Amino acid sequence: MSCDEDPYIFSTDTLPSDRRFLPPLANGLLGWRVYNRIMHMGGVYNGEGGRCHRADVPCPHAVTVEMDEAGQHTYSLDTHTGIFTHTLSSASVTVSQSLYSHRHYSNLMVMEIMLVRQVTSEEPISVRLDSSFTPESKDIVFEAGPDYKGGSHIQGQVTAAEFPGGLCPSVHLIWTPIPSTLTLLPEQSQARWGFILIAANSLESAEASFDEGLNLMSSGNLRPSHENAWKELWLQSKVEVQGLENLGKAVIGCMFYLLSAFPSIHDTSSSFGGVSPGGLSNGGDGQDYWGHVFWDQDIWMYPGIALFYPKLARAVLEYRVGTIDGAKDNAQKQGFKGLKFAWESAVSGREVCGVDIYGQQEIHINGDVTLAFQTYLYLTEDLTMFTDGRGREVIYGVADYWVSRASWNPEDQKYHILGVMPPDEYYYNVNNSVYTNTVAKSSLQFAVELAESLQHPAPKEWKEVADSLKIPFDQESQYHPEYDGYIKGNPVKQADTVMLSYPLGLQMTPEVRRNDLEAYEPVTDPHGPAMTWGMFAIGWLELGEAEKAQILLEKCFKNIQGPFQVWSESSDGSGAVNFLTGMGGFLQAVLFGYTGFRVQKECLAFSPLLPNNISELCIRGVNYLGSQMDWLLRKEEVCIILREKADSAGNTSDLQVVLKASGTKIPLTPGNPVTFPREPGYVCKVASMFSCWPL
Repeated sequence: MSCDEDPYIFSTDTLPSDRRFLPPLANGLLGWRVYNRIMHMGGVYNGEGGRCHRADVPCPHAVTVEMDEAGQHTYSLDTHTGIFTHTLSSASVTVSQSLYSHRHYSNLMVMEIMLVRQVTSEEPISVRLDSSFTPESKDIVFEAGPDYKGGSHIQGQVTAAEFPGGLCPSVHLIWTPIPSTLTLLPEQSQARWGFILIAANSLESAEASFDEGLNLMSSGNLRPSHENAWKELWLQSKVEVQGLENLGKAVIGCMFYLLSAFPSIHDTSSSFGGVSPGGLSNGGDGQDYWGHVFWDQDIWMYPGIALFYPKLARAVLEYRVGTIDGAKDNAQKQGFKGLKFAWESAVSGREVCGVDIYGQQEIHINGDVTLAFQTYLYLTEDLTMFTDGRGREVIYGVADYWVSRASWNPEDQKYHILGVMPPDEYYYNVNNSVYTNTVAKSSLQFAVELAESLQHPAPKEWKEVADSLKIPFDQESQYHPEYDGYIKGNPVKQADTVMLSYPLGLQMTPEVRRNDLEAYEPVTDPHGPAMTWGMFAIGWLELGEAEKAQILLEKCFKNIQGPFQVWSESSDGSGAVNFLTGMGGFLQAVLFGYTGFRVQKECLAFSPLLPNNISELCIRGVNYLGSQMDWLLRKEEVCIILREKADSAGNTSDLQVVLKASGTKIPLTPGNPVTFPREPGYVCKVASMFSCWPL
């Protein structure tokens, strides 16, 4: 199959004129945009408070290959393997430069160059390696260290800690020196060179990783171990669309870049630094939200990953657990109890937003964090995350914050949450943001639920506030105003109220769902952030209007900057680059919109609906209660194959499909396809016959 025929390979003969749209290569720890002289390392920030940003780390692999003879250039990103290749072909030689961030060994980046002679000749052939690398950084004071086993070495520390008294992270780089030319000798028909780069926080770790890299090179396992790690990832998740080539390619790109932002599924270091809107390759001083972690991680990027990879989902939760002390400090500074997760978070979890009002008022982040924990529990029934993993401290701490943040209003006999900024950041200091109050209510209810399961006495205030928290609703117009006093028709920045049904799960009639969509769609900023239209699409799919949903979803294509499927935050190419938030919203429209997947306490509900121009949707590797399922959705039927039954404890999850219309229960057994007619308008369920979660 040619590159043009393989949707997983993005190729071009011309690089984008705007180099921001070159492909990023990342592995959950290291992130780099190809050819850029700067890379970044997870958890390495410079600057105190609002000046905190990802520290620039110089990249020795900022090298282009040139030769005097005229040749044809091809640039390709193979998302099967996460390898970017520049191929330069002339009459006498073909030169291939391959670059990748190693998917299994996260401290390791690789550049490989291969020269293949095209004609018989006794002349040597040379190519130039033009480097823009300098061993300097405006964020890190580097000094040369002693060479290590032929590798160059620099070491340094960032110049300013995240908060007074905090640690200044160290960075050690060890790399294979790169010559200015490479030569294919007369007796050689081809030759290959490998160059490795190690980035680590300590000399010991850097040297051990360099040793590992040398061993992989000598054994011939450097590239195979990387490719096998990507192969293993793709075996656990694959989303393929038949009927719309651009949609299928966009989905592959979204999955690839999102997975690149997460650690290896074999990583046991618990040092994951979270996912920022622009990923690891971006986020320097003044760029791409400074590399901070927002609600984007928990609400926009997390759901599409959690559906397939419980280990990666847990890594997100462990990142939040690691910021508990910072969240406690944030709440105390605001004068409230419990935990207040930072609107913008780095390593400690202390607020690092440079504009106070966002950190003070955009408090829905607390509920967004707890929703990720709730989704994880419903997908896995893994209570160890909440006991040994300290997840309950997060859930209970957020509940305590909501109780102390809410105030009783005797006039309507409701609890109010005053002085907030909703997800729609055009407005601030408003009362009773419907999104904020809904997500607060949900997290309080989950806290009560979790406490009962863990036999922890829940404070009565959690339920009292949840039961009586005001959820703004206009009885006359039968829709949800964005906040108290919102005037219908006022402009809206991004998805806000339309997220009440999904992902927040607020129950409402189809009439109210439609009214919300119709109220906010025409007034939503057409140049707003990319993730918005995915939520509108999900709403219309809930109402059975697949064609209208498709029109809105296709607005996202304006944010995809070819040829490497890199997203921009805004449709005109401005804003954050490699905008993972937008990719996450788009991917949710496919994974939770077309399928109707809803992660619920007792089941994984589904209600599939495809637009006319999609003939088939294949989703492989959905991980529910420790079992992996492959789904094939067609216009008139659904097919499910249970791929694997054993959960992490070695037990057996007995799953069955329950068809709502008939009440039919169909057991799922490994390897045996279950096919049944799609039931328009009906929700079906995959559920365990013996759930360990109390019902």
